[in-house]
Order: sequence, then structure tokens, then C-alpha cells
Amino acid sequence: MPVADDPADRRRRARMVRDHLAGIDDHRVLAAMAAVPRHAFVPEDARALAYDDGARPIGNGQTISQPRVVALMLAALALRPGMRVLDVGAGSGYAAALLAHLVAPGSVLALERQGDLVARTRPVLQALAPQVDLRHADGLAIEEGPFDAIHIGCACTEPPRALIAHLAPGGCLIAPVGPHDGVQRLLLVDSTGERWLEDVLFVPALPGTVGG
Repeated sequence: MPVADDPADRRRRARMVRDHLAGIDDHRVLAAMAAVPRHAFVPEDARALAYDDGARPIGNGQTISQPRVVALMLAALALRPGMRVLDVGAGSGYAAALLAHLVAPGSVLALERQGDLVARTRPVLQALAPQVDLRHADGLAIEEGPFDAIHIGCACTEPPRALIAHLAPGGCLIAPVGPHDGVQRLLLVDSTGERWLEDVLFVPALPGTVGG
């Protein structure tokens, strides 16, 4: 059952935006992060820390990324209403919910390889972002497309050329690229070429699926 979202939670989100998202100048991203209840996407015992600027474990060796990194990635994608978006490594579903908020009435296809996470995340997304199509699937082997934007929430050891090939003309992709056992860097691919942004730490992007 989805968790409550009361005035105290909304105040916590407002503080998160004010205190942790300085330097993010995309007002639509800031508004989305002030609107979507991050505490609904973390385990109950982590909800007290849901609005701190840190990554939080969500089970199955996965994490929900720190708010500032989420905001940076979404702002870099320059999302617009009506876009078709792919979210690889959906995890908690938080980024997918934000993507849906930003591209409505567009569509979001969210892929997660861990079946247990899909089962836990689906009812939250159905309540908060029902337009997200969440699937238990290997996001590295997607055959659909093209997509106007691709958000990758797990670390690729090399630039994900197979996913870049699924971008629509003028599309944009962002992904953490680097070693699975060390620091990665955000790679932004758009119509102007490839740019490296800041250093980050993400869980590994792995092939195949786990669980039913």
C-alpha cells in the first residue's frame, strides 16, 4: 500500500530542493523533485533519511541515487512534454516517476533486471506514476525504440553503444561510465556529440535478469 504524503513530507522535499539542489537551474526538474515523494520509493526503515542528499539502499544490493545526482542527470537530458523515454536500471522507480512527471503526456518505459525489485516497485508506480510501463527485463538488450531520451541508472564499463543506437534523431542519453569497482563519470550523448560531466558512484549494469 503506498505510503502517505503529508504536509511535513512536502516541507522536507522543499528543504531538499533548497539545500541540496543548488546549481541545478532546470526549474521543471526542481518542481518535479518537489512534487514526487521520494520517501515512497525507499524501504520503511530508510524513510527518515529519504530527503538527505545521499544514496540509500533499497535491497537486492541496489540503491536509490542521491537527489543531487538524479537532478543533474534529468536536467542534462533537457526533457520536454511528449517525449518517449527509456529508463534502464529502474531500481526503486524514483527516477522513472520523475521522468513521467517531466515528459507527461509522453511515455516512460522502465526496465529492471531484479524481479524482486520490480514486484516491490510496481505498486508504488501504479499509485504515483501509472503511465510508467515497468518491466522485468534486461535493459542492456532492449530491442525497442527509438527513444527521445535514455536514462541509465547503473554503471556501464564502456559507453553503451547499443543503447545509443536506439536514440531518435536529436535524442539524448545519459549514463554513468567507468569501472564497476570504482568511480564512474557521467557521459552525456546528444546531437552535439559526447560530453563527460562529473564523477559519480553507481551500482553495476549487469546483463540478464534475476528472479521471476
